[in-house]
Amino acid sequence: MNKKINTYWVLLLGCLLLTGCQSNKKEKEHSTMETQELATALAPMSAEVMESAIIYEANIRQYSAEGTFEAFTRDIPQLKELGVNIIWLMPVYPISEIRRKATGDLMVEDIEDPEERKKYLGSYYAISDYTAINPEFGTLEDFRKLVATAHENGMYVILDWVANHTGWDHVWITEHPDYYTKNADGEITDPLQGDGTPWGWSDVADLNYDNAEMREAMIQSMMYWLKEEGIDGFRCDVAATVPTWFWKEAIGRLRAEKPIFMLAEAWEPELMEGDLFDMGYGWDGHHLMNDIAKEHKNAWDWNNYMNDRFVKYGDDDILMNFLTNHDENSWNGTISERMGNNRETFLALAYSMPGMPLIYSGQEYDLDHRLKFFEKDSIPKTKGKMWPLMAKLAKLKQTEKALDGGKQRAGYQRVDTSEGDHILAFRRTQDEAELIYVANMRSEATNFTLDLNGNYTDYMSGESLTIQPGSQLEFGPWEYKILRRSN
Repeated sequence: MNKKINTYWVLLLGCLLLTGCQSNKKEKEHSTMETQELATALAPMSAEVMESAIIYEANIRQYSAEGTFEAFTRDIPQLKELGVNIIWLMPVYPISEIRRKATGDLMVEDIEDPEERKKYLGSYYAISDYTAINPEFGTLEDFRKLVATAHENGMYVILDWVANHTGWDHVWITEHPDYYTKNADGEITDPLQGDGTPWGWSDVADLNYDNAEMREAMIQSMMYWLKEEGIDGFRCDVAATVPTWFWKEAIGRLRAEKPIFMLAEAWEPELMEGDLFDMGYGWDGHHLMNDIAKEHKNAWDWNNYMNDRFVKYGDDDILMNFLTNHDENSWNGTISERMGNNRETFLALAYSMPGMPLIYSGQEYDLDHRLKFFEKDSIPKTKGKMWPLMAKLAKLKQTEKALDGGKQRAGYQRVDTSEGDHILAFRRTQDEAELIYVANMRSEATNFTLDLNGNYTDYMSGESLTIQPGSQLEFGPWEYKILRRSN
């Protein structure tokens, strides 16, 4: 009898355990299925999306006091007010411990005080594992919720991909040393310039693209995020340092899986030929904005730049227009340092010209300090002048066909003015739609005439203007208008 009772309880316990395991398994599968369903609910990436897109660079570490995926995810719905429909996440992968950068020329291992060492979190671009999540930001499930929330709110998510190098404790260093570039002594090197001298990126090891196994491992790592985690493309770090023939193979295979958006941190036109990258960096335009803001260059220089841009790039090439990004802010200065108080004029230019405008974390909150790169920092979270301005520009960008800036961009034509050195004026047109950007690009008031004839309304202020041949206009220092014809 006792034996029968014991057998009964053993069987009952076994059933309960099996039921519990099956339940847990179902819950896990259900959670994964929900994530995948949410990740695929968004319409596929398309050329139409790119025409009016606004891209947001998310610096997860510095975006919030917590520095987590979860904190950023909470704010995704309000990014719709800014017209954001592509979120570029700075690298989300684990960061190498070995040769981790601290400050100046120091590595973390050079610092004796253990408490001081803890401050230095390392460079996002020194990756120790391409298919894992940096625990500093949260868990894989937290990442999945971010992607799902973005998709629910009509936004695509692209990952920052660092194909040129890895951190020094990436598993490939020990298991596949042949994946890396080596010097004459057979030692793995940090990235080198064409003349053999170091770039100064001593916290990373240079990958050898002559190695076919490494290339395949790189593509499979990218494929993981595309197929398993539902992301929508990649921003590729220092893309021009990786052979173009690799990108042709990799991007071709990625696009065979699903429509994606590819951004190259590069400006070389050949990287946007055919079906390679959709967009590159508008570095020349960015630098010229800085120079005009300092009055080292003028409106004629801008006209020459745009003429050159149309010659150099194909009709379906997109360039990213930006006032700042993570590199510019941390290393070259804030917008105020580089542009003074002229940011509104240049922000409106970035939205009005052909291409796709970028918002960098904190820019929408009037960020006015250089964010630390290797340590924890934080952006302001108070909406000041920039948020409503960006929201207004976004509404125009995403509803006005004359501002299409993608693969079938609206036309761009310089408008003649009597003060060509100081007044920048151009017309954007698409079918019947027309907008005109006019700005005084200097620190003194300017009187001028425009080659326009008709009644106009300034979109930004609501002011009505009648402009006829010979009509004198006066713009204050750095004053700008975005004109719509009103009949």
